[in-house]
Amino acid sequence: MSLCGKHIVLGITGSIAAYKACTLIRLLIKAGAEVQVVITPAGKEFITPVTLSALTSKPVISEFFAQHDGSWHSHVDLGLWADAMIVAPATASTIGKMANGIADNMLITTYLSMKAPVFVAPAMDLDMFAHPSTQHNMDTLRSYGNTIIEPAEGELASHLIGKGRMEEPEKIFRVLEDFFSVGQPLAGKTVLITAGPTYEKIDPVRFIGNYSSGKMGYAIARRCAECGARVELISGPTHLSISHTLINLTRVESAQEMYRHATEKFPACDAAILSAAVADFTPDSKADSKIKREKGEQTLILKPTHDIAAALGRMKTASQKLVGFALETDNEQTNAEHKLEKKNLDFIVLNSLRDKGAGFNYDTNKICIISRSGQVKEFPLKPKTEVAVDIVTELQHLWQAD
Repeated sequence: MSLCGKHIVLGITGSIAAYKACTLIRLLIKAGAEVQVVITPAGKEFITPVTLSALTSKPVISEFFAQHDGSWHSHVDLGLWADAMIVAPATASTIGKMANGIADNMLITTYLSMKAPVFVAPAMDLDMFAHPSTQHNMDTLRSYGNTIIEPAEGELASHLIGKGRMEEPEKIFRVLEDFFSVGQPLAGKTVLITAGPTYEKIDPVRFIGNYSSGKMGYAIARRCAECGARVELISGPTHLSISHTLINLTRVESAQEMYRHATEKFPACDAAILSAAVADFTPDSKADSKIKREKGEQTLILKPTHDIAAALGRMKTASQKLVGFALETDNEQTNAEHKLEKKNLDFIVLNSLRDKGAGFNYDTNKICIISRSGQVKEFPLKPKTEVAVDIVTELQHLWQAD
């Protein structure tokens, strides 16, 4: 079993869905995992530590201090011990604290110390789940690399019908099982990934840029690391952060900087996935001081930037793989196929601004993967974390075919 011998920290919060934690614990224990429960004070109002301790054969952790003799529970040790953390159920309050680093209980301090992947299974009433603050906090957790296990629709504790029910324990168990069954298929590989936009300066305060958030590239980087690859992530300006022992993050601003780092790092890599939205043009000259309105009408002369994909395509050896992206508005597939051939890519990921919910700034994407052989694989709209799985899986298939 993929969970055999795994260390799982199970966080339980103050929700009626806490009773489902018992079933989840039994499934994990039966699969051979060790489970350590960390429960919030409110969580103990819904399920007793005695019940949880009986199921896990471990004392339940809730408070910072275990005894009045000064001994205490180390959230740092828990973060190092765990192979995964799952917060189920996760209330709106706990999700908000996790997103904003409000470490006022043992569960949140454990989360903030966690080195392993974190899974979050929300549970709340439909209006709380739909509230913009909750959605924003979940987006923030996704941007940190956490996996949100979407709640189901059905009758809620309020007797209203809607989305907010914590997903069933069997489904949560399968998510964890699938995660660990992946193993380390990319162990020993090094993958270069570009992400985000580039900013091309006009003067000290203005630039030419685009709407790329970097979410797709960061999701791909995390997925590669989860599969055991060492990752060289070159990121343009973005608010995103990422923390993984296998990911080396290099932040850049301009297309020229991204080009320099990509061409320097690529020879030592086994593959590159170029998801960044790199500017095609940059100002021919940059003003040393802010251009004043009083100067009147201005003419901006642009020159082409270095083509990173084309450069790496020329450098690529027979053992290296190169993956490109195409964001198109017209003649999508024709333009993508032309780019695939011209830049010596192994496959290209096509998405279109015509697809609602896909492209810049969304948490979802809808892609089409086109291979050198002409094979076209279309995928439905899904979260970018899941799109990353599809892209990395396609890369794995390339290596398996060699």
